[in-house]
Amino acid sequence: MIFTIRTTVGQESLVTDIMSNKISKEGLNIYSVSVIPGLKGYILIEADNEMTVRRGIANTSHVKGRGIVGGEVKIEELSSLLEAKPLMKSIKPDMKVELIAGPFKGERAKVIRVNDTKEEVTVELLEAAVKIPVTISAEHIRIIKE
Repeated sequence: MIFTIRTTVGQESLVTDIMSNKISKEGLNIYSVSVIPGLKGYILIEADNEMTVRRGIANTSHVKGRGIVGGEVKIEELSSLLEAKPLMKSIKPDMKVELIAGPFKGERAKVIRVNDTKEEVTVELLEAAVKIPVTISAEHIRIIKE
């Protein structure tokens, strides 16, 4: 069974880390804890029943309200969130991105060029005083929805 848990937006990864420690300490029958990139403020937990999930999220930081949203989620309802989309097909020139690794981690940038064969993108940092193109791996960026 899969359950949706409401969390503080931006703290989804922290909640999953806390949950992982709690699961291993208490030996709970929770099989997976997932953060879905397009689903801000929520995590998905796969467990044997709702009571196990409630024990897992009890007294956990950044879990909002009663925690569980609705009831059990059917896997068919999640198919659009879980299907793999080729990264290079979704990156286009002039898109705004955030660098998530490397020396410019946390910086926002604009995509100038996309090299599909090498899976690299050339970006221009938005807050830089001098606009210098930087070529990085496409894995090191996150598309910003604005």
